Amino acid sequence: MPQTYRPLQAALWMCGSITSFSAMAVAGRYVSQVHSTFEIMAFRSLVGLFIVLALGAASRRLGEIRRERLKQHFFRNLFHFTGQNLWFFALASIPLAQVFALEFTTPIWVIVLSFVFLGERLTGSRILAAGLGFLGILVVARPDFGALEPGLITAAIAAVFFAATIIMTKALTRHESIVSILFWLTGFQLCFGVVALVLAGSVTWPTVTTLPWLMVIGATGLMAHYCLTTALSLAPASFVMPIDFARLPLIVIVGAILFGEKADAFILLGGGIIILANWINLRRGKPVAAATTT
Repeated sequence: MPQTYRPLQAALWMCGSITSFSAMAVAGRYVSQVHSTFEIMAFRSLVGLFIVLALGAASRRLGEIRRERLKQHFFRNLFHFTGQNLWFFALASIPLAQVFALEFTTPIWVIVLSFVFLGERLTGSRILAAGLGFLGILVVARPDFGALEPGLITAAIAAVFFAATIIMTKALTRHESIVSILFWLTGFQLCFGVVALVLAGSVTWPTVTTLPWLMVIGATGLMAHYCLTTALSLAPASFVMPIDFARLPLIVIVGAILFGEKADAFILLGGGIIILANWINLRRGKPVAAATTT
């Protein structure tokens, strides 16, 4: 438990995180018809790197950036880059509510991957949470195995990559400050994005219409992580993370207003089951299992 427990302040910071993640999803939807996921990620990382350097210099914290664990940073960000590209692809392909509902399975995958790669013990409550989470996936996706929707597949796989990222981040946070982690996050992912664009052979440069949205993606991506980290420093994860579940009903409303999307009963039911699974895990499990990495 944090040394200082301030639930009201934590809740306010989580409101900032929820708003930021939702704004990034909306901006991603708007630019996805013009820019590829690689372009979105490259521009997001460029904006994010500039913000990190500017704020780090202003606060005189650039000295916290460390180079001793570049290998860990590299693989952590390679997994995150892959998951984030899949996430942006899903945003352009399926309703926002489905993307967010499937994203909430990330903590469930953390349970599975922690058992496989870290040797963490599987308790009865963790097995129940994982089982309910998988049930929620089936309810949300309602997969037709003869004609699976690519957006559903990529959203589900993105959650697995986010979970792997969390496991690798767990080790980094013991030795690295948030400034260092965000610097290498934006720096490495900018490099990955540039390499991907070179291999793709063509680039659609930002237009007057898309540039503001790309800047929103870069700024809100960093803000979401900062707000979430701050909230977790002010209150236990068991208090903080259930607030994040408000993203699902919020994005249902946003999707309906901005894009005319309709969240049917199955999406809401499946999302509710996934939220219940996460709640069980939060009540019985460790804080790391509740993190999010979008």
